[in-house]
Amino acid sequence: MSAAPRRTRRRTYGLLATAAGLATAAALTTALPADAHESHHRHHRPARYQDVQLLSFNDLHGNLEPPSGSSGRVTELEPDGTTKTIDAGGAEYLATHLRQAREGHPYSITAAGGDMVGASPLLSGLFHDEPTIEALDKLDLDVTSVGNHEFDEGARELARLQNGGCHPTDGCYTDKKFKGADFPYLAANVLDDRTKKPILKPYWVWKKNGVRIGFIGVTLEGTPGIVSADGVKGLSFKDEAETINKYAKVLQRQGVESIVALIHEGGFPASGSYNYDCDSAGAGSGLSGPVVDIARNVTPAVDALVTGHTHTAYVCTVPDPSGRPRMVTSAASFGRLYTDTTLTYDRRTGDIVRTAVKSANRVVTRDVPKARDMTELIGKWNALAAPIGNRAIGYISADVDSTGTESPMGDLIADAQLAHGRELDPRTSLALMNPGGVRAGLTYAAKGGEGDGVVTYAEGFTVQPFANTVNLQDLTGAQLIQVLQEQVSGANAAAPKILQPSAGLTYTLDLTKSGADRVVTGSVRLDGAPLDPAATYRVATNSFLAGGGDGFPTLGQGTNDLVGSDDLTALEKYLTANSSPTNPIAPPKADRITVVR
Repeated sequence: MSAAPRRTRRRTYGLLATAAGLATAAALTTALPADAHESHHRHHRPARYQDVQLLSFNDLHGNLEPPSGSSGRVTELEPDGTTKTIDAGGAEYLATHLRQAREGHPYSITAAGGDMVGASPLLSGLFHDEPTIEALDKLDLDVTSVGNHEFDEGARELARLQNGGCHPTDGCYTDKKFKGADFPYLAANVLDDRTKKPILKPYWVWKKNGVRIGFIGVTLEGTPGIVSADGVKGLSFKDEAETINKYAKVLQRQGVESIVALIHEGGFPASGSYNYDCDSAGAGSGLSGPVVDIARNVTPAVDALVTGHTHTAYVCTVPDPSGRPRMVTSAASFGRLYTDTTLTYDRRTGDIVRTAVKSANRVVTRDVPKARDMTELIGKWNALAAPIGNRAIGYISADVDSTGTESPMGDLIADAQLAHGRELDPRTSLALMNPGGVRAGLTYAAKGGEGDGVVTYAEGFTVQPFANTVNLQDLTGAQLIQVLQEQVSGANAAAPKILQPSAGLTYTLDLTKSGADRVVTGSVRLDGAPLDPAATYRVATNSFLAGGGDGFPTLGQGTNDLVGSDDLTALEKYLTANSSPTNPIAPPKADRITVVR
């Protein structure tokens, strides 16, 4: 399918600036079927109810090329109760699916729920995600909320992605100046500590032929706990529901009654299948996690919630504060799905008819024609990235998977950081890796011309794209026990974050217990010997964890800090030293933690 015509929408974003009459890329020019002539003598008048198509996705993370392995598949529930997996994702296919979906829908909006950039594969990450912003412009994205990863490089870099300009240190990558995003990034609950005002627009209004729909964008209040301290310096992150409620009133004062919240915070559905009936046992019963509380506290003035962050797929209703069901959706991650929602707009009230809202997640299958403009964009940036990305850095004997409570990939990274730590200081005892920092596994099958089992720099970059440093610090045995307990208590009680351990660290995790008791303290061993609470251990972690990130405050209390190389360099050195074409490295067995369920 050829590229859809581009909308010319360069604009500067004043606080309340809106753009009227945004026809979608595939908009039809014919009259609406709903339009009717009441008589030959009266003006042609639109019908009272107008269906508006809302296409949404979240957590793209710069995945312009089809993601590999489990990151590039979705699970589908079949009518007979069995499941099957479908290969999904890739900007060339996402563009085609969205353009096909818009056909026959003159009233169509495309919105996103944050984390469009950050933790991106090499193709985008190497160029500070400019390729992804270019791709989203071509996709005709109308609006997105910020996510936590939009702050990976700080507020100034986020402003550059919005407004354009070349990177302050790396400069321009091509002969054209980077234009920035054609769409507004919304950050209603992210305030500048100096001005006490949102750092970007809090809301945006879509308009067409008298139909007006407002969008309010927020990211999770807990962003500072999961982003490096430098990224959120000078910023405050406010309560999601309170912020949405505040701006819903602002929109209503402007006469906007139809409101959608874009929330970069999510939930956990009861099933891993994208088409699972979330409401099968009653409204909201199939969904748990932070977004459920938010949904229950967001004013009934908001008609639908597009969410993200948890990389899960769901289409659920959760009761609003007045007890009425309201749609809450999420389209997994990496561009594998998009959500297709129908909002029925009542021209008489200016509001959405909530009982008529319909929504479903659709798979971005790879059996449709590739969008030519996306293929060209990917080709352009790949030509610049290839010399760096195609370099071999190691060899594996089988897939190194990144899923599970303890994953082979997580263990491999921890082993690499332990080895790097021992180069810096031979006294280094162990390494711990946060599971959220393991962005993908390594696949044995060749992705390009490198050959099976070859790990390229680009593949390593996809696994560890954050450019964290490997840091050493001293912790007592008692503090280490406390760190292990923080995996399953405190900030991580509801959704445990199990640190990936280096070889030699073993213990039992009893998930039948609750809170800190889940860590069986007497079982903790280092190289077979019990951990001594009074002894001092040299511990390697990435800089994010060393700052107490991910709900591990005790890791922020270490002493005698020493900063090493970046984490990807540590992984590269480890793979290069411990593997060869004739003697590839085998995936770790992921048996360091004994899990009792």
